[in-house]
Amino acid sequence: MTRVRKVLIVGGGIGGLSLASGLRNRGIEVDLVEVKQEWTVYGVGIIQQCNVIRAMAQLGLADRFLGAGFAYENVGLYTAEGHLLQMLPGVRAAGPEYPANLGISRLALHQVLSSTAAERGTSIRLGLTVEHLAQDPDGVSVTFTDGTQGRYDLVVGADGLYSKVRSMVFGKELKPRFTGQAVFRHNFPRPPEIDHLAAFYGRHHNAGLCPLSKDLMYLFVTSSEPGNPWMPEDRLAELMRDRMKEFGGIIGQLREQITDPKQVVYKPMEVIFVPEPWYRGRVVLIGDAVHATTPHLGQGAGMAIEDAVVLSELLAEEAPVEALLCRFMQRRYERCKFIVESSIQIGDWEMQGASNADRTGSVKKMMEVTAQPI
Repeated sequence: MTRVRKVLIVGGGIGGLSLASGLRNRGIEVDLVEVKQEWTVYGVGIIQQCNVIRAMAQLGLADRFLGAGFAYENVGLYTAEGHLLQMLPGVRAAGPEYPANLGISRLALHQVLSSTAAERGTSIRLGLTVEHLAQDPDGVSVTFTDGTQGRYDLVVGADGLYSKVRSMVFGKELKPRFTGQAVFRHNFPRPPEIDHLAAFYGRHHNAGLCPLSKDLMYLFVTSSEPGNPWMPEDRLAELMRDRMKEFGGIIGQLREQITDPKQVVYKPMEVIFVPEPWYRGRVVLIGDAVHATTPHLGQGAGMAIEDAVVLSELLAEEAPVEALLCRFMQRRYERCKFIVESSIQIGDWEMQGASNADRTGSVKKMMEVTAQPI
């Protein structure tokens, strides 16, 4: 029986880079291709909860990861006016020596993941993706968009929401859908009292503050956007302020400081959840390519990183590829399904004006589930 010795990862985002490091830790040869000519990173900051810190420790990335962000313990739930409803204690799932949670800028996270993958020996090529895949019982022959070719034991599609690998192998009928909501984000200097994740419940919106470093935090606001309208870039500051008008307290104070549209990051919420199995032969999907979710539970990136941990662990075993991928599904499908469905439910509740108790209950349940071993 032959072990998996060489893997192609298509996509250089959070999931793909995490998987590259995990596989290289186990001596598996890794080629990674990323369609972007320049490795630009879109977004502001990202919430990384206890399960992600545990996953980063399993990948041998914890120290570098924690050094690039802001560690915190608790999650505070507040009214739109800023009155505390409940402070939820964090869980140190990675062990007592690690914090419960981390806020980190997307750029800092990318730098940690990309530099580590390269240092561990991943062959990385930018401005390139797959053109053709041909499978047989022993492997996958790949033709790339520059005409070069390669032969692999396994191909991993980690190429995001609009995955080309998914379209090639699973069919073009699987497409993301717009949920009816969008999110606005903006960076601010961090005041001392924002030393935890703070979520504020409005009637039809949700806002939050997440610390990213000693001096920086980011603000996010979710909003109902029927029809997924196009947002003029020169009006993003004005539009973000409008979506925040029901909030008082610190959110209301920050609202008036949003004046530069270039500092606002706007993103419609699109989701996809692919029915099992997430593999066809020797091609498997991970991350947003197969279970893209909304940001309501802050677990999109976390699920991709967990995929990487589980898949790299399994591929180091000596067993038929199909058996390993079947076990991957057994460990990942229901967990990811819960996160996707719960996140979408919270968004639906927001648009319907549901109670704070419903939203709080989902957050608490998510914290319980994700603290459990993967």
